[in-house]
Amino acid sequence: MLPSYTPPVASRLPRVGTTIFTVMSALAQQHGAVNLGQGFPDFDCDPRLIDAVERAMRAGHNQYPPMAGVAALREAVAAKVATLYGHAYDPGSEVTITAGATQAILSAILALVHPGDEVIVLEPCYDSYGPNIELAGGRIVRVPLTPGSFRPDFERIAAAIGPRTRLVIVNTPHNPSATVWSEADMKRLAELLRPTDVLLLADEVYQLLHHGKPPPHSLGSMADQGNVISLGTFSKILAPGLRLGWIQTNPALMQRLLATGALVSGGNFNHFTSHVVRQLLEDGRLASFVADLRTKYAARAEAMDAALRKHLDGVVRWQKPEGGYFFWLTLAEGLKAADYLEAARSAGTGFLAGPGCSATAGLSNCLRLSFAHYTVPDIHEGIARLGRALRP
Repeated sequence: MLPSYTPPVASRLPRVGTTIFTVMSALAQQHGAVNLGQGFPDFDCDPRLIDAVERAMRAGHNQYPPMAGVAALREAVAAKVATLYGHAYDPGSEVTITAGATQAILSAILALVHPGDEVIVLEPCYDSYGPNIELAGGRIVRVPLTPGSFRPDFERIAAAIGPRTRLVIVNTPHNPSATVWSEADMKRLAELLRPTDVLLLADEVYQLLHHGKPPPHSLGSMADQGNVISLGTFSKILAPGLRLGWIQTNPALMQRLLATGALVSGGNFNHFTSHVVRQLLEDGRLASFVADLRTKYAARAEAMDAALRKHLDGVVRWQKPEGGYFFWLTLAEGLKAADYLEAARSAGTGFLAGPGCSATAGLSNCLRLSFAHYTVPDIHEGIARLGRALRP
């Protein structure tokens, strides 16, 4: 038998390996730690969701769906968006179903960004933006959000726009700072981009998980401007394992997205789960799921804020979240969050160090905590442990 041989292969993303999420989650499970770096929920599937999955599978939805996704789900998504935000998308030409929002982000970047194009990323940011831009051959242009408030700095955004700028990525409600863009912010960005050929990629995966009233405005409602691509997901509000999301944009841009090749050979993704979500949208149960989640997350956010005030006041700075899953903490200048990871592990907790939310490995004196994965008592215990790790 000939010896096996694997030819040398140079990765197009050599800096991307096993993620810190994988490492920390494994350590937390091994040691029974309260890992506050885990950015996913802990809830079991609602029995109604399990019943809907069984019905969809027994109904024979086991073939490839159309390239843009199940028509009935696209219609239900368009109706929901129209009800929430007042913008009517054509489900036949302006809505496409995706395998979650992360796949939608990658598809959009690969379809629209050419080698040498520049993509403006507002930092801190979701960790997949940087590798996706690099994979497309684009160049990351980092624009910091305003320190402390994490509001957009429009003067810096305007200064960053140049002849090679192809895309601006905006995430609201924001991961990791949990701030929400106001309608005035959105209109100002629209005015800034109007005289340019720059496209706006709106990552709105936490849009329904706001912590205040009224619900936030949506960048997706600005589609009439012609340069907006908005992304949503059901994974954050039903179950991460559904891996189901959507893209909404105008027909011309949608055709560009559909031409990437990801959907060409075998049709769209997740046929039977598409019918599950379609059922929940049509009969109104999705709204009750979301209302329950907002109540649970609001209680957990309050608990984390109270625990931080008790155990870490004066050691870190933070602001209460307006939406999403997270708290963003800032240490004193000159300190590095990564230097405290071992102390946190020894104390039985964990966090995500700031460079994990930077497209350029910056933000070293920051860290992200999630309140989505643990109960209120566990959150208090996790923050108490973190206080022992971070205090001098």
